[in-house]
Amino acid sequence: MRVYNIYFVKALAFLLINNFLMGDINMLEKNLTFKSSNSSEVDLSYLLYLPDNYDEVYSSLPLVLFLHGVGERGNNLSLVKKHGIPKRIEKGDSFPFICIAPQCPRDGYWDRPEYVNTLFALVDKVKDNFSLKSNKVYGTGLSMGGLGVLEMAIQNPSFFSAIIPVCGGANLEKIDRIKSLPIWLFHGDRDMVHRVENSINIYQKLQSKNNNIHLTVYGNTGHDSWTMTYDNDEIYNWLINFK
Repeated sequence: MRVYNIYFVKALAFLLINNFLMGDINMLEKNLTFKSSNSSEVDLSYLLYLPDNYDEVYSSLPLVLFLHGVGERGNNLSLVKKHGIPKRIEKGDSFPFICIAPQCPRDGYWDRPEYVNTLFALVDKVKDNFSLKSNKVYGTGLSMGGLGVLEMAIQNPSFFSAIIPVCGGANLEKIDRIKSLPIWLFHGDRDMVHRVENSINIYQKLQSKNNNIHLTVYGNTGHDSWTMTYDNDEIYNWLINFK
């Protein structure tokens, strides 16, 4: 595994919060639907994960948007639990954040304009419906989801506090828009679906301008660079450390 400029969070107070939530709090799953309000959006079903004793205290928790890959598209929300954060929660893990995990329709793509618009609106709706006090919103996604998170960030650079795109890519002509955004990229060196150069090029383009961009390349790894990534608790510590 090649690691470029990795920053490990060591804030004791944060780790105490993390350990408390990971050990003592279960996650409550809600199956919900977002209805589009105009022609520039689409309808989406989504999973929402909250601490099971969610109350006014937990309304200050950060919010993480998780975007799945092509293989989990459709109209069956259980597919969203196949990888990443939803998979871990399904296995019984808990996290110190609220998580939104929408499902892309079978013929959709997260980085298309109508889906980007919908995802912005979905996050805003969840924040309003659950009276979330925190302005801390974070994004992560794998494969098509990595493309989607990067496109959202490019379209609105101030929307996320930090992002973790896994085996994704982006339009390099617009990449300078996120030169101030904390980014941790992950990729497998043998990925034949989205080539590792996608992440390397983003890193190299922003490295001199962004003190908080990091790249991890897994050796002898194909398209599935997400299992190792989402199984690593350190990424969540890093992600929600940014305000």
